[in-house]
Amino acid sequence: MDEKVYGYMDWPRIEAIVYGEETAPRDVMGPRITQDGVLIQGFFPDAEEVSVISGKKTYVCEKEDEAGYFAVLLPVRKVPEYRFLIKMGETETECYDPYAFPCQITEEEEKAFCAGVYYEAYKKLGAHPMEIKGVKGTLFAVWAPNAVSVNIAGDFNGWIGRATIMHRMSGIFELFVPGVEAGTHYKYEIKVKGGEVLLKADPYGNSADHDPEGASVVADVSAFQWNDGDWMKERHRFDDRKQPVSIYETSLEEWKSAEELVEFLAEEDFTHVELHPVMEYLDDITGGYSTYAYYAPTSRFGSVADFQKLVDELHQAGVGVILDWTPAQFPRYASGLEKFDGTPLYERQNPAEAIHPFWGTLLYNYGSPMVKDFLISNACFWAEVYHADGLRMDDVDAMLYLDYGRNPGEWTPNIYGTNENLDALEFLKHLNSVIKERNPGLLLVAQENGLWPELTDSVENDHLGFDYKWDMGWMNDTLDYFRIHPYDRKFHYHKLSFSMMYFYNEHYLLPFSHDEVVHGKATILQKMWGEYDLKFQQAKTLYTYMYTHPGKKLNFMGNEIGQFREWDEEKECDWMLLDYPKHQDFHRFMKDLNHLYISEPAFFNGDYNSVNFRWIEVEAVEERVYIYERMCGEDHFIVVLNMSDAQYNDFEFGYDHYAVLHEVLSGERKEYGGYFEGPKEDIVAKTTGYKWWKRKFKITIPALAAIIYKVEFLPEPKEIPLPMLDEASIDIDRKRLRAEHEN
Repeated sequence: MDEKVYGYMDWPRIEAIVYGEETAPRDVMGPRITQDGVLIQGFFPDAEEVSVISGKKTYVCEKEDEAGYFAVLLPVRKVPEYRFLIKMGETETECYDPYAFPCQITEEEEKAFCAGVYYEAYKKLGAHPMEIKGVKGTLFAVWAPNAVSVNIAGDFNGWIGRATIMHRMSGIFELFVPGVEAGTHYKYEIKVKGGEVLLKADPYGNSADHDPEGASVVADVSAFQWNDGDWMKERHRFDDRKQPVSIYETSLEEWKSAEELVEFLAEEDFTHVELHPVMEYLDDITGGYSTYAYYAPTSRFGSVADFQKLVDELHQAGVGVILDWTPAQFPRYASGLEKFDGTPLYERQNPAEAIHPFWGTLLYNYGSPMVKDFLISNACFWAEVYHADGLRMDDVDAMLYLDYGRNPGEWTPNIYGTNENLDALEFLKHLNSVIKERNPGLLLVAQENGLWPELTDSVENDHLGFDYKWDMGWMNDTLDYFRIHPYDRKFHYHKLSFSMMYFYNEHYLLPFSHDEVVHGKATILQKMWGEYDLKFQQAKTLYTYMYTHPGKKLNFMGNEIGQFREWDEEKECDWMLLDYPKHQDFHRFMKDLNHLYISEPAFFNGDYNSVNFRWIEVEAVEERVYIYERMCGEDHFIVVLNMSDAQYNDFEFGYDHYAVLHEVLSGERKEYGGYFEGPKEDIVAKTTGYKWWKRKFKITIPALAAIIYKVEFLPEPKEIPLPMLDEASIDIDRKRLRAEHEN
């Protein structure tokens, strides 16, 4: 053994490397300038011989420890460029020394991460192919503050993790590994206190095996060439309060190809598509809601680039992309986030309160700045790397309430003795303010079933700052009403009008989502009262009510074709229904209704301003008729709903202007499977009043039908002076003159 080399050996640190307990391998291995030359050290378990190649020279290393620790002293003054030559049996491999490269995460970045304000953590944590000083490789970084040590095991090192020891900064372990390319499989070997070694997937990994117990996969998310520059510029200027938002909810597994989905959405005139979680998930039964790789699109539908291409093409077709996102809970599995470094790192600290009461998953610890950073960075990642246009946050109730799904004694009140999760509240405020500031025009939607006040008010007003909240009350009341026999609807008349009593308290989105067509709940069409034909008739009225009611819209796949079978994650939507005339007619109606909604500002511009909606008739209890007006500037529409099974041939209602009504859309027309054909009737207002109204209309309303009219205002007629007559004849002549004028 070379005495000079021996003298430079730090034997306690070498022993720590050999036994997998070294946390600062750069301080031991890599090049070191000494007075006798440059010392090169490396740990290569099971290697027979190791040499250092520098220029045209090769230096044979000494084996300082039988476990595979090698060293050599180069007779040079400066650190040269060099590579290791490793011999194992008949195989020789060349590689650069990972410990010759400096740390790629700055102290400022680590401090920001620990403070929960490193919003671009996705650029450094995880596995990122890059080039440093002309050498290609991959930067690995993982947060595991309570780990004894962390190694990288992968197919690049024969899954011998102790051959690639990561360097601890503080709570983050990082290492640039030369030669590792996209497509490489890997996991982290995390040695915890007590000596146990955990094999964990990468929480920030950009790709993952479909099998959750499988490996993370190195991927280059920056290689894709986007073509949606115009869309992204316009997104920054997108004002959803003045624009239509008609969302088609679907799962990618329902489509044969990306092209098929893009073509369908463009033809149907939907403004947005909401995709069930595309982040890698456990099994198909959950519909994607058991996310286990938050930074990786699922490999079920192709590569990273394939998903980027899908979003790119949707944007070019004029369709925005909203992603289902699950920041409330994560699944339990050996390779996942549970006790990631041997301690409850991502989950709530109290084991009794860490488990989701309904799903058995784990709830996030929002009191940890690093956990908050993980989630905020993830939201920014999908908006900025994958160009997502919105996030719909699932299960927000589980985040907001400490007692969610729990009995008394099963939860701990906050410092004020109440049930609000204060940490979650601050997280949501932080998240929503950051992502909106970084990505103007992005839509943030909450699924919240409770009664949290002012969920959609701004963070500046000390509220949560969501753009929209699902109106679950409207959805439940509406569907319950349409299940009722038409005669009995008069006893529940105000169930259909109640939503406007509270509508302006929040910015609501009206959903008929997948939640309503699974698990024995029946499809939307099945929920309608009556026999086969009557179900279609009422469904058209239901959707007319939905699309003309204030609020943005969301429909689940299959609703638009009149699907009868409940959604099954393992089966394709019943597209063959479009071979049948009844479903063709219904689909045609839905297309025309959606087109009317996105084309007429009265139905979307100023949705959340009470001056743009008014009831005209909301007391016709016996008749079960509702009439309301939607307005935007000079554009006015009147919507008539008949929820009874009786036709009204001379139904009168009042109006405050002299006008003519032009029929725009009615599901009872022949082209939509109804019974009315011929020209659409224009209805001129009578010059006589009705109740407290100045004018009145008299219309025919088919049973269980809805009609949308556009209002054309006419000049008010001049009043005709009555001649001076005696008291006996004045009433007779007034009636005659009025009749002549009206005719």
